[in-house]
Amino acid sequence: MDKLNTLVIEDDPLFRKVMASTLGLCEAPAGARSSAKGAGTLAGHAIDFAENAAVAKEKLEKDHYDLCFIDLKLGDRDNYSGLKLIALARSKGIYSVVMSSHDTEPFIQKAYELGCDDFYAKGNEDNNVSQVLARFWQKREKSKEENIFKERFITEDSATKLAIGEALKYAPSDLPILILGPSGAGKTSLARLVHDFSRRKGEFVAINCSAYTEDLLEAELFGYKKGAFTGANETRKGKLLLADRGTLFLDEIGAMSLKMQTKLLKAIEEKTFYPVGSDIPETSSFRVISATLEDLQCLINEGRLRFDFFQRIHGLTIRLKPLSERKDDIFPLISFFTKQGRRLSFTQEAKTELLGYNWPGSVRELKKLADLLMAGEEGRVQAETVKRLLNSLRPEEGASGFATDEQYRFALRQGLNEAVDRFIDGIVETGLKAHNNRKYATMRDLGISSRMLYDSLKRLNVPLRKSTRRKPPVPITSIDTATATGRISVPEALRSGTAAISNVNSIEVKEEVVA
Repeated sequence: MDKLNTLVIEDDPLFRKVMASTLGLCEAPAGARSSAKGAGTLAGHAIDFAENAAVAKEKLEKDHYDLCFIDLKLGDRDNYSGLKLIALARSKGIYSVVMSSHDTEPFIQKAYELGCDDFYAKGNEDNNVSQVLARFWQKREKSKEENIFKERFITEDSATKLAIGEALKYAPSDLPILILGPSGAGKTSLARLVHDFSRRKGEFVAINCSAYTEDLLEAELFGYKKGAFTGANETRKGKLLLADRGTLFLDEIGAMSLKMQTKLLKAIEEKTFYPVGSDIPETSSFRVISATLEDLQCLINEGRLRFDFFQRIHGLTIRLKPLSERKDDIFPLISFFTKQGRRLSFTQEAKTELLGYNWPGSVRELKKLADLLMAGEEGRVQAETVKRLLNSLRPEEGASGFATDEQYRFALRQGLNEAVDRFIDGIVETGLKAHNNRKYATMRDLGISSRMLYDSLKRLNVPLRKSTRRKPPVPITSIDTATATGRISVPEALRSGTAAISNVNSIEVKEEVVA
């Protein structure tokens, strides 16, 4: 962490020694401790001194300080020149503390009006300085947290701020974190933020588990040796090893197969694993952060997620709300997305459109819209433009928009043929319910063959009943079409039983449908 720089403005040499001793013994928060000697105290940080206003002004203008202690009267003939230094320190963003024997109400009021952050009367330095530093660290951390929500994870939603603040409390620990939330809600951004605040020396290594088949995912995670499989032309490190002393981010953890969960569980617990094709173990000290948009309890109930694996990855669970539930973030996010480009203004009608939209793609969808608006012709955005662009972001009814993310992940896990069968079975099952289990009506409306229907019914384990009733003998109706007088038509004969038809060539074809 950066060294803390403190300036003490004091004319009395003896009191400067008192302040040096006091500041050297005051404890700093754990996150602010330096690796220099005196760790846990400000002795590990830089303490500078100025004996008069001229030297103090020069130092304040030239150097960088985080904290400044100011005596108001700098010499016997000094006219309280310390007051003039408060505004200068304040303008530099320095936490300013007045320490003075002149602690009457007018001086206190004047000092605070000029912008000092703290004021105490000289005489009990151990206690006063300790309390001042405690308030300084508190304000510093609060300011840092506010910057997070303006620069790293843009939100004004109190529940989201609370959730992120909770995650950052555990950032320096090795506790695994599980982030839940819909696609585009910012799960990856939060994972990276936690890593940055963890002070871990290694890298942030991310992998999307839904983007790989089981074999490829194993190779990506554990690495492989040259010749381990077809195409393994060189030895390659896996994500686990790349994340040594850093963070391993497992996105879409619910897409991982049970076999892979078993292997990864062992690696997480023991921090030891074998690359594909190797009998020599590798070790890696990584911290696990996982994320998913799926309901993990449902995955456990369905047998798609091992309970022991779930227990290992969910030390702290953070839920991120979708953008549809934090609409106050829409315009701050747009302002952030356009910060380095074209700035935009919205009519009231356009704002109403944005606030009324349900944002199925969450923050990611808003980012796409902002990019389109910046590239467009309007700087002053109209409601019609918002409507048109939002419609363009919706998936078309073509091949790309037809398959859902869940269907795609299933196809990656089980193969495309299995996914197609599952899709067919779902449609057939829905069709049967709509037609009260009438098979012919289902086949007719779906336009499928009886073979497809019965293959699906077998996969669905629907019993195929065979009738045990004996059919009555069917009368034979003999029809001579050449002499028929209309007393019986061919369709009527077909309804009544089996027809023996002669003189077929003389049949007059009519559009009659046999039920």
